[in-house]
Amino acid sequence: MTGTLAVRHGVILTPDPRRVIAKLFVPGEDAAVVRTRAGALIDRVAHLDDEETGRLLRDTFDRFGTRHRDLAGTFHHHYDLVRHRIARARDLSPTTRLLVGAYFSHEYAVESAALCNPSMVAHPDQTNLDAGQLRVALSLRQIGEGHLSSIGFATAIVGPGRRLTVADRSGPLVVGQRTGVRHRRDLLAAGLAEEDWDNEVTATVLDALPDRYDEAAFERVLGNLPPDLLSRSTGLDTLEHLRRIDAASYATTFPADTALHERVLWPATPAESNGMEDARFVRFTDESGPVYRATYTAYDGRRIATRALASTDLRRFEVTPMRGPGARNKGVALFPRTVGGRHLALCRADGETIGLTCLDGDNRWQEPTPLHAPRDSWELIQVGNCGSPIETDVGWLVLTHGVGPMRRYAVGALLLDLHRPERVIAHLPGALLSPDPADRDGYVPNVVYSCGGLVHAGELWLPYGASDARVGFATVPVAALVAAMVESPPLGGRDG
Repeated sequence: MTGTLAVRHGVILTPDPRRVIAKLFVPGEDAAVVRTRAGALIDRVAHLDDEETGRLLRDTFDRFGTRHRDLAGTFHHHYDLVRHRIARARDLSPTTRLLVGAYFSHEYAVESAALCNPSMVAHPDQTNLDAGQLRVALSLRQIGEGHLSSIGFATAIVGPGRRLTVADRSGPLVVGQRTGVRHRRDLLAAGLAEEDWDNEVTATVLDALPDRYDEAAFERVLGNLPPDLLSRSTGLDTLEHLRRIDAASYATTFPADTALHERVLWPATPAESNGMEDARFVRFTDESGPVYRATYTAYDGRRIATRALASTDLRRFEVTPMRGPGARNKGVALFPRTVGGRHLALCRADGETIGLTCLDGDNRWQEPTPLHAPRDSWELIQVGNCGSPIETDVGWLVLTHGVGPMRRYAVGALLLDLHRPERVIAHLPGALLSPDPADRDGYVPNVVYSCGGLVHAGELWLPYGASDARVGFATVPVAALVAAMVESPPLGGRDG
């Protein structure tokens, strides 16, 4: 019955290998060799005559200039990063310096391997639309060489009815520039508590910091620590931990004249050095007005950590860590507003059960209340959410995912009480969207997965990743979806 509810659309987003950024490239070094490859390369570039240097630089700009924004600025930046290897850097001409920067740069195709796991929110710009239309912003997990994930974007218009138009995504990409941020003392304290790093140094630092502070104020506090504290056996290690935990919060900003689809949220800290995965965006509203919030998984190659994004305009993003037992696994999804004065989120702290967690006064996500455990055959391995809850007149609509035989992912649905989301009102008896023959082949086969949809004019719009290879779109009338649900038995029970 449920298989006919969702209608797939013919619009498909596929990975585009032309979407590239310019990254720093340093030739491999051998610690046993006195003269590094990087130093030797710079020497060879420096010994080119002026005519050859100019010709090579012009040729490089001709080949790559239109694919990147301010390529000369990128070359300057990369030159600055390696100029410590140059014995007489001041003797190099401006042209030679740019060419050195070019040799220490390379293109990286951000979605050459896969494009998947979208979320959808209302776009900040709702101008110049016809009746019944809504402009939406899509976040995308884009995966390139080395399975390195970053967060990209697209823009689309939905409506009237089931019409869907995705805007062109061409144009040079821009990686956000890290900018200063007002750090929060409570987040630093929560991070120290989570890592059980409590001693006289951390207590003194926390006592000296205001509720909000910048990097300069933080370093002043560290610089003014009493010598008898720093001389303790744990003093230097504690300073390192303080700086590492504090650096987990940062901001990144894009130029005002960049289009949304040109912006790339790229790993900026060691904790996310191997990827920023599965952003779940939601438009959060309270008495201060709307703000875009998201959660994502930071991955350093060995460990995962949950991070939160906040932005008023999808141009400047503030990144903060999420702490507490409710944020210790993948798949945290924020509610779009407070409920009974509480900040709530869906989570999967145990790796297999959908739970509800609440933010406490110390900025820690509390131990979750279980909502839905693996029960039906299509979800017996694990269940989780497919994005933030969507508010409807009859309850919080939660899109879920379940994993069945052969690690096959499908999308389902729950309905939570509007005022007491701890209570599951109903669930869909079966999958709403499952891999069909067109979906099942890809980078990760047999998967349909979403990081969030929205409701417009009574229709649920569900963007989904198909086998981590492409992004598709499906719709279902909310009324029909709710009508197909059945009352949920107590957690741990089974349908008859």
